[in-house]
Amino acid sequence: MLTSLQNSLVKQIRKLHSTKERHKQQLFLLEGTHLLEEACAVNYPLETVCCTPDWQAAHSSLWEEACSRCDRAEIVSKEVLDAIATTVQPDGVVATAKRSDRQTPLPFTGIMLALETVQDPGNLGTMIRAAAAAGASGLWVSGDSLDLDSPKVLRASAGQWFRLPTAVTEDLKATVQQSQQAGMQVVATLPSATLTYWEVDWRKPSLILLGNEGAGLSADLAAIADKQVRIPLSPGVESLNVAIAAALMLYEARRQISQ
Repeated sequence: MLTSLQNSLVKQIRKLHSTKERHKQQLFLLEGTHLLEEACAVNYPLETVCCTPDWQAAHSSLWEEACSRCDRAEIVSKEVLDAIATTVQPDGVVATAKRSDRQTPLPFTGIMLALETVQDPGNLGTMIRAAAAAGASGLWVSGDSLDLDSPKVLRASAGQWFRLPTAVTEDLKATVQQSQQAGMQVVATLPSATLTYWEVDWRKPSLILLGNEGAGLSADLAAIADKQVRIPLSPGVESLNVAIAAALMLYEARRQISQ
């Protein structure tokens, strides 16, 4: 059992709390039982799995499955587990996995999200979760957004990170234009729009454009959208959280498609 915080593996995993180190090591963190279950459910390859003796005793089947999918498995003390986790009260298991460059283009079909300069991991993870739940085909993020495999993004996605196709684009405008050439309608959300989001025919293949939490969608991207829509708000309410806005449109699309 690993008990020393000076152990080389422990030091290596602790460094993955940093975005720079995740990029350098080309690894990311999976924290908690649920994320490990989801990773195993889709056969995601693991690098290292570390757990406490208590967790191993309570999750013997999952431990055996995770061990069969990883290069290294270690039992660690609670102190070590607390040190390598980014959460305040980890539930007993932390794993690492190889980063994907997420550069593989997604097919332009169904309902998709395209996110510009999203910086809040809770928002990004929630949008991944909502998109997966609503049956979306995939999600694009601009290259200047936060990392898709940030630990907080994975946790906020409630494991749906492993199920929803996602990709990073260094030129979001070009990606949007490619979606239009492929026959998708591009829908931008703007508070000044006259069309409400439920007036769109979501039965058509559609790409939903959403912008930065503070600045919103850039004028350059909004200008190339086929439709601009708004979400009606009661007087005195300035805006909605971007993840809530995404969920509203995704489920309106699902409602129309299922009719």
